[in-house]
Amino acid sequence: MSSGHVKDLGFLGGRAPPEIESMSRSLKDVDQDLFRKLLKAVVSALEGKDCREAMRSIAETTVIPQERLSHIIAGMHRVLSEATRIPAALLKQEAFKEDLRELRIPEDFITDFCSVVFGSRRAALEAASLQKDPHLPTVDEFKWRVDVAISTSSLARALQPSVLMQMKLSDGKFHRFEVPVTKFHELRYNVALILKEMNDLEKRSILKIQD
Repeated sequence: MSSGHVKDLGFLGGRAPPEIESMSRSLKDVDQDLFRKLLKAVVSALEGKDCREAMRSIAETTVIPQERLSHIIAGMHRVLSEATRIPAALLKQEAFKEDLRELRIPEDFITDFCSVVFGSRRAALEAASLQKDPHLPTVDEFKWRVDVAISTSSLARALQPSVLMQMKLSDGKFHRFEVPVTKFHELRYNVALILKEMNDLEKRSILKIQD
């Protein structure tokens, strides 16, 4: 199956990555028992557990070539990683199934994927993903007030209002800055523009997660 015959996948936000297409091609003649053993090992790896022994045992007891096993494992890892990054409230199970059907993944295997993505293991996968993903400090506290400079060395700034802001971040650091009202209005406008553009993107079918 060539990549040109695969439609855009909703839960991936675009076309299927090569790892997932390779997995789909490599699943031929794989029985459900082997698939579940591989899936269990991949889930353990995503949770941060050592799965090398399980992988070694699978490789030694199956007739499937190691190269094909590698393609299957990489594809499983990508499917689960991408699916668990999407908030559970937004990723619909039927839409997820349809995307995998488009890749000609057997129905029994789709059911096993769903048991992970929509089952009790999801919370552990999400927690592990958050720990591994790079992130910046978040805003814990934000204060602001409008001030008017009465005494200043610049006549242009005399009696001109400004917005004084202070942020406390999750790492305990404080940041204080002053913004002229004109610049504050520019910031407000640009934020509104970005939010509108994000809303427009979400309405495009290629980025829709649900129907």
